Amino acid sequence: MTIKKFFHSLLSILFCLSLPAHSAVILQYHHVSETLPAVTSVSAETFTEHLNYLKQHDFNVVPLNELLSALQQGQSLPDKAVAITFDDGYNNNYEQAAPILEKFAYPYTIFVNPKLIDEGKGYVMGWDKLRELAKKGALISNHSAQHDYLHRKLADETTQQWQARIKQDILSSQQRIKEEIGHDYKYLAYPYGEFNNQLQSLVKELGFIGIGQHSGAINKDSDFSRLPRFPASGFYSKLDTLVTKLNSRAFSIQELTYIDSVTSQNPPQISIKFNMGDFHKSQLACYVSGIGQAKLNWSAADTVTINSPKNLAQGRSRFNCTAPSIAHKNSYYWFSQPWVIVQ
Repeated sequence: MTIKKFFHSLLSILFCLSLPAHSAVILQYHHVSETLPAVTSVSAETFTEHLNYLKQHDFNVVPLNELLSALQQGQSLPDKAVAITFDDGYNNNYEQAAPILEKFAYPYTIFVNPKLIDEGKGYVMGWDKLRELAKKGALISNHSAQHDYLHRKLADETTQQWQARIKQDILSSQQRIKEEIGHDYKYLAYPYGEFNNQLQSLVKELGFIGIGQHSGAINKDSDFSRLPRFPASGFYSKLDTLVTKLNSRAFSIQELTYIDSVTSQNPPQISIKFNMGDFHKSQLACYVSGIGQAKLNWSAADTVTINSPKNLAQGRSRFNCTAPSIAHKNSYYWFSQPWVIVQ
């Protein structure tokens, strides 16, 4: 390494160390239960272990609205900021999760399906229980009316008809939450974590933030129509792997280029233009779920195209990309691209 390169690297590290914290992590849970499907569940014991780790290692668990507002406004966050979320509003969130969270005095968000609540589905909390949790500090937000695949058009449905139907779904769900709880946080957790370009555009048009289920940290440069969360249930509940995710950072990305997250292009590809600085491009590694290492082609000092070596199976899949931070020991940058492969 030349002296010039050495001092350039040193300045980059010092600059990064002097920056206020702008990366954060959102955790996603479904069930806190030992009797429901393991793939979307975490036991009360393991959930307590997660929260103990956060407390013992000085993580700052913050309300989702404060976290997202700070990032959107370019404000600094407390170091090691984490938000906790639950999807679907299952009864065990009230019976198992809430009492544990109260012991730690940790805030959290529950994304609910108002139509299912209004229909009295027995597996989800009613408005009375949600109001009780909201009074204790829980945020209640939108997960669509009845957990449909929002990006899918009905048979013979035009784009305009689809837009009108989904707009009604989102806004009517938001109105029911506002009527019953009083909350009006314009956050939409995509059912199944699936979204496409048209759905993202509609969410932006309605003034909502779109939240997925693909992994990764977030920062001010994140696309707020497709924010990632780290699933923390089932296979992903193991503390040793969760620790790496909790300590992850968000890449600073200038531009993402791809056809669509829901696509018939197979294998799909994505191009990423980074704001470089705190990682070496030689250490960027990307993996295709169920296949292995992706192919990387750097077309410029800051731009890489990522391809799968094989066709992906139909349905949901991901590219996961990581790189170790230069300035922050034992911390990795993390980006995930979700795909839904269709015929």
